[in-house]
Amino acid sequence: MTAEEKDELFYRDTESIAFPKLDDHQLAQLESLGARQTIRAGEIIVKAGQREFPMVLVISGELEVYEDRDGVEQILANPGPRDFLGEVSMLTGTSSLASYRGKAEMSEVLLVPAAKLRWALAELPGVGEPLVQAFMMRRERLLRDKEFAGLRILASPRCSAGHRIDDFLDKNHVVHRLIDATTAEGLAICELHELTPAGLPVLIASDGTITPDPTILDVARIAGLLRPLSTEQDPELLCDLAIVGAGPAGLAAAVNGASEGLETVVLESFAPGGQAGSSSLIENFFSYPTGISGGALTSRAQLQAHRFGAKFSTPSRALTLSFAEGEYGAELRIEGSMTVLRSKCVILSTGAQYNLIDAEGREKFESMGVYYAATKMEAKFCKDNTIIVVGAGNSAGQAAMFMSEVAEKVIMVIRGGDLTKSMSSYLSNRVTAQSNIEILYHTQVQKMMGDDRLKSVEILNSKTGEVRTVETAAVFSMIGARPCTEWLPPEILRDEKGFIKTGHAVADAPAWRNADRVPYPFETSRPGVFAAGDVRSGSVKRCSAAVGEGSMAIENVHQVLGTYS
Repeated sequence: MTAEEKDELFYRDTESIAFPKLDDHQLAQLESLGARQTIRAGEIIVKAGQREFPMVLVISGELEVYEDRDGVEQILANPGPRDFLGEVSMLTGTSSLASYRGKAEMSEVLLVPAAKLRWALAELPGVGEPLVQAFMMRRERLLRDKEFAGLRILASPRCSAGHRIDDFLDKNHVVHRLIDATTAEGLAICELHELTPAGLPVLIASDGTITPDPTILDVARIAGLLRPLSTEQDPELLCDLAIVGAGPAGLAAAVNGASEGLETVVLESFAPGGQAGSSSLIENFFSYPTGISGGALTSRAQLQAHRFGAKFSTPSRALTLSFAEGEYGAELRIEGSMTVLRSKCVILSTGAQYNLIDAEGREKFESMGVYYAATKMEAKFCKDNTIIVVGAGNSAGQAAMFMSEVAEKVIMVIRGGDLTKSMSSYLSNRVTAQSNIEILYHTQVQKMMGDDRLKSVEILNSKTGEVRTVETAAVFSMIGARPCTEWLPPEILRDEKGFIKTGHAVADAPAWRNADRVPYPFETSRPGVFAAGDVRSGSVKRCSAAVGEGSMAIENVHQVLGTYS
């Protein structure tokens, strides 16, 4: 079956899920949340790029959904009675991907504000389930649609800035396309907008607005990911729980905290998912017998947290954590924001980052051949090439197996002499059995070479001293981990490797010496501040374990706040 035939089958099989007709009971439930409005032909209801836009339910008449592609309108859909317009952006608060307007001479619609819709999705199961499933499926269909534009990145093929924007939007599950400026399509766009190679990359928004050489913050604002935590007139935001880091532990904490009534704010420095989000396939996660990609797992978790009212801001890097007297005793300052986030409790779930490969020339090829995730996006550069995976843990094994499907050959570079010491047995068995995977024990990458992109590496055998040069399109670094804790104050005690101590390990800390209780299992050396997931000293570095820790930390939060007492 060709790729086109697979897409056609997918669209046919998912049509009923993506576009269900609402019944009378569902219409009646939504009626109480919105307001009816008469729409004339050509009247705009929602503009592309708009945020916090309402869900539109057609009572009578017909509407038109369209996008503007360089001055040419493309009609995407013509919803009629009992159809509703909306997708994942309504849950996440990000920007609308398309515009809506009236098509029939007169149409009657029900407009349900985004905030009220999110409440309904959490509180009205009969409405929430079909709507959320429809929103998710519509987003999945858009991501597969090669014609839909969404956000567009126009860049030269060797532009690291363009690839970084692509990576950021991909990991945040924003519908977008990376367009090569040297192709016929790219050249046509450059000519239309009078763009030169020196002016690239540019980001073209859904409404046609062009932003030259955008920063990640610019991209986040345009996509609607960077949500203002408060207004300029209100420089402080108060919440019950601040979660720093949206990896599996942080997302689990957000879902459980928000669903149990805690006013929850989540800060994420780049993209939700952490290391798990970059995994091509997680096969040992509970309830997924055939496995699930890390991106899909964490994206669903984030939607679940949004549904219960958790507030996310991305990218929002926490700069400092300080403490004051009073009910909201934890203060977080955030990069690029004047807002001070004050919280009753804090969960630190910043995770750990892969160590950098200590090889000559590595810096030159960051995002241009050196990668720290193995997803479909990186696979585009590896087709029919030899690629190298450095590391011996589960992430390295998953990367090797995934890339073996597209690469001609995968070489695993391992410092030690035994794969089973750090990799799950089911995975190590698959890696060793895969015919196009070669494992090099007692080896390390010592030099990287190329022009604008990585072309080859030198590999050293530490036992024999032999140096081998390998032509390669990509090196995937999956080695070790260093905790993201350098920004924390000295009051938060850490072990010799920088991981945060919790529970009995901090019972003798100054803040606990005169306390009337002992620290809870996930509580740090500062009362009311917790740690969960990979960043916590002694944690099991597995996705499922991080989810469990994030969920259990919420119980400790409730104990501190006296929620159920």
